[in-house]
Amino acid sequence: MVTVKHLLLNLLAAKLFHLANAVYIDLSNKTSIDHAAALIVQGTLDYYEGDRKGGTIGMFQEPYYWWEAGGVWGSMIDYWFITGNDTYVNMTQQALVYQAGDDWNYIPLNQSTVEGNDDQAFWGIAAISAAERNFPNPGSKEPQWLYLAQAVFNTMASRWDTQSCGGGLRWQIFSWNNGYDYKNSVSNAALFHIAARLARYTGNQTYVDWAVKVFDWMESINLITVEDPWSFVYDGAEITNNCSDIVKYQWTYNQGLVLAGCAYLAAYTNETLWTNRTMWYMESSQVFFNNSVLYEAACQSNYHCNNDQRSFRAYFARFMGLTAQLVPETQNQIMSWMNTSALAAAQSCSGGTDGHTCGINWSYDGWDGWYGLGEQIDALEVILNSQILSKDKPYTHDTGGTSTGSGDAGSKTTATNVAPLNITGKDKAGAGVLTAVLGLSLVISSIWLML
Repeated sequence: MVTVKHLLLNLLAAKLFHLANAVYIDLSNKTSIDHAAALIVQGTLDYYEGDRKGGTIGMFQEPYYWWEAGGVWGSMIDYWFITGNDTYVNMTQQALVYQAGDDWNYIPLNQSTVEGNDDQAFWGIAAISAAERNFPNPGSKEPQWLYLAQAVFNTMASRWDTQSCGGGLRWQIFSWNNGYDYKNSVSNAALFHIAARLARYTGNQTYVDWAVKVFDWMESINLITVEDPWSFVYDGAEITNNCSDIVKYQWTYNQGLVLAGCAYLAAYTNETLWTNRTMWYMESSQVFFNNSVLYEAACQSNYHCNNDQRSFRAYFARFMGLTAQLVPETQNQIMSWMNTSALAAAQSCSGGTDGHTCGINWSYDGWDGWYGLGEQIDALEVILNSQILSKDKPYTHDTGGTSTGSGDAGSKTTATNVAPLNITGKDKAGAGVLTAVLGLSLVISSIWLML
């Protein structure tokens, strides 16, 4: 028989369990940061299917898309680098290599007809992060981090489209996918961002030239504004009317891609122009903070963020941390935001059956009942990056970076292009034979079913 005493004892035990497993941080205490991050990572990997029977290496369970998996592994690199915890190094390395695909360009077979430019880019960003952080290199017969980042850059740059809007990348790679006629900031800002990082890592001027080309094009069609102090990044535009009708949603990860890209160019070129732009994009980022607590302004207020959007703050926090490392003038403001947001995020990670599930609204007192992969890495990145100034700046090939690459990475195979498939000649004959075989198989199957 269950008595009131038993009920009270069970409730007390549950409360003590949650208190023991809730995330708590002291910003001046590395041990508390490391413990909190470890708990949040445990919650993150609850969504991982790659180490389960029937799962795919590198992939997270539905409804989380392939691109977000790339974002998560970038966060796992940050976790290793900032805490020094190497528990998940092999898992992270395996995921990043496995999903690179046969051509080592992050167009794996399981994504080869559905991925967009922005999807590919987030795996490329994880790869350049691995190179800059000296994340343990893959075996000599496997693709290296720098090579993978260069392959992503080269294949994306090969899709630069001057047939509409004077340039830019389309959202989608393949013409049959919804969004092919949309030129969005995340795809183009990611190309700019990767180019800037490759410029600093390799010292190759070609990457600077490309970064400038992409930035100038985005400014020319008003995807970005470049003004003191209100420099913003908008969502995108349809190619109809020459991209003149800009969709003016503002997302944290778009702002972060441009902000950190400017910071990399400022650090590499020492040009005042890029330092000024870094400062402007940082100052205008205040639109994403409510009483210094980071939130996704375009959707969070009414809890309308979809699964993708619920992860955007993670990348923004990461890019803000990189900016603070590279451009000292930004440190006071960025770290003020980061520290306040880290404390707010930590207190939200107090829910779920594990006691450290993170919520979406960090201004709420405790856990708000929301949960997911995005909520976990949002909190993880902002807490980790509250400690970023105690770590080394991103390495380059001249300052200790050990990863190797190739300027023509990704170009040794036929570049994925934006045109529809064109089947002619022998391909038509082959397609006819395949169709006949499939048709015969269907007939035989039908007869067998009737019998």
